[in-house]
Amino acid sequence: MKIILAKQAGFCFGVKRATQIAFEAAGKGGKTFTLGPIIHSPQVVQKLEEMGVKALENVAGMDEGTIIIRSHGAASDELEEAVRKQLDILDATCPFVKKAQEHVKNLSNSGYDVVVVGDADHPEVQGIVSYATGKVYVVASGEEAVNLPKMGKIGVVAQTTQSFENLRHVVDACLVKGGEIRVFHTICDATAVRQEEAKKLASQVDCMVVIGGYNSANTKRLAEVSAEIQPRTHHIEMAQQLDPAWFEGVKIVGITAGASTPKWIIDEVLEQIESIAKDKNR
Repeated sequence: MKIILAKQAGFCFGVKRATQIAFEAAGKGGKTFTLGPIIHSPQVVQKLEEMGVKALENVAGMDEGTIIIRSHGAASDELEEAVRKQLDILDATCPFVKKAQEHVKNLSNSGYDVVVVGDADHPEVQGIVSYATGKVYVVASGEEAVNLPKMGKIGVVAQTTQSFENLRHVVDACLVKGGEIRVFHTICDATAVRQEEAKKLASQVDCMVVIGGYNSANTKRLAEVSAEIQPRTHHIEMAQQLDPAWFEGVKIVGITAGASTPKWIIDEVLEQIESIAKDKNR
């Protein structure tokens, strides 16, 4: 059985930067926390907790110490509270997310009603939305955007893990909703590259394995785009979840991983699949 690992599998720039900031802070000791999970990888969050860095839902109970802003960013009022409490702030917000926050703030201050393309329940989107000072709407698709009200000036930004196709569908719907539209392409390049690579790989293999946290938006999207092409697509977090039955009759298996998946987990999955392949050849 041949195994093909996607070239861009695993940590993106923003996640690598955030985890580096968090682990360096953990190594210095002291009261250190992250505002929410640093990235959407339960295994990385657990490693940090073992090093004394716990994830907090908010800074309400903190009076001193260091707070690390997760890669998904934080709501503006959370940052303001951390500043008011004079906490030491380490901002690990992904630069792409930071740019989306800035666009929303500037659009809102310029009199635009803002449309954010993404998952309303995702912490990244909740943070982005908080920077609007006027009206702001969150839509997950072009179908939802059809129900938006008429607006004079519309500014559109996207959650960084959205697909370009979905952003385009929303923009198409907004074209009949407003007289003036400004669109900012805030989708992370790494996300787009991973999705295109996953599509290509899925068309070449008999089975796809997508590795990453179940709470990771970009990993779930990788699994979705893979499954659209290769129905035998399996989303896992850890190597222990692999089922040998998945590989019955499989000659080529493709592997990709979300932007929050550490290399050591990818390596464990590769080793386990190689072991399964050897057992089948005996």
